[in-house]
Amino acid sequence: MVTSGSRLLGYQVFFFKTAFLNKELKLILHPNKVSIHKLHNGIDYLGYIVLPHYKLLRTKTKNRIYKNLKRRILEYKTKKISENTVERSLQSYLGALSHSNSYNVGEDLKNKLWFWLNE
Repeated sequence: MVTSGSRLLGYQVFFFKTAFLNKELKLILHPNKVSIHKLHNGIDYLGYIVLPHYKLLRTKTKNRIYKNLKRRILEYKTKKISENTVERSLQSYLGALSHSNSYNVGEDLKNKLWFWLNE
């Protein structure tokens, strides 16, 4: 990963690193797996979008959390799992959200849990 304020400097650093990897370590970067993006778009890393001053939960990760919690509620309503298991799942998701700037997502998740339980 290379971060730079200047596009030209970013390319220069990238080419120097590529040359070092080829010459010294005999490694070749896969051409389809190298991409250059602007820093303000963020870096997609482990389910989060990492931006210069904060982290956000990736949309795909957020949707997966909602889907899995909804599935847990349905399992609870059919008596396949206990209420304690649902609570543990919620706390696990809230813990994952605590590592990002996603307070509103956590509040929305708690509200949806309450509504899903009382449908």
